[in-house]
Amino acid sequence: MPKIFSLAPATIHACSIANASTTTLPDAVRDMSLASNVGTAYQSQTSIVLAGGCFWGIQAVFQHVKGVTNAVAGYAGGAADTAHYESVGTGKTGHAESVQVTYNPAQITVGQILKVFFSVAHDPTELNRQGPDHGTQYRSAIFYSTPEQKEVAEAYIDQLQQAKIFKAPIITRLEPLEAFYPAEDYHQNYARLHSSDPYIAINDMPKVKALEKEFPNLYIKQ
Repeated sequence: MPKIFSLAPATIHACSIANASTTTLPDAVRDMSLASNVGTAYQSQTSIVLAGGCFWGIQAVFQHVKGVTNAVAGYAGGAADTAHYESVGTGKTGHAESVQVTYNPAQITVGQILKVFFSVAHDPTELNRQGPDHGTQYRSAIFYSTPEQKEVAEAYIDQLQQAKIFKAPIITRLEPLEAFYPAEDYHQNYARLHSSDPYIAINDMPKVKALEKEFPNLYIKQ
């Protein structure tokens, strides 16, 4: 299993993602090293679940990140019997619209994934909302499945807070992953299949464009 390491703090150049088109964040000072050998024993630990608004946009972003092998839209934070779009939409299930990001730990680290998440995928200072979407089901959250993921996420949030990267406090919640439930088929790859939909064109395609601009070494077309 890759070990967590610390880097010397990098010079930070940033503006708040709120009311701004781009945000350049520092690398995570505390991160997991790239795996030199991805064996069977590590396969169960190569995913992390992220929530930050409508799952269409989060999925679209991570489908274009090098080292991410799969991004599935779904639900996390609630029970199995309420993991359905109509129920989650009430905001009373405990679920958040989420994306299970499966990645190759030999190609990308948890810290790099979180850098993309906080930079272009959503606004981590918005409480229970993103853009036009409101409710606890649209909260900003990281559902961790290993102690290492939790440690890296806690350290990175603290790093960004201490550096005053954003004009408002980061409200992203860290929650242990109890279960992830894939969303209905019609939600999968929605942004890719409906790129001309006004909602997608206004809210989600700019995130993918920002990824391409801000992370040229991580961006892939497909």
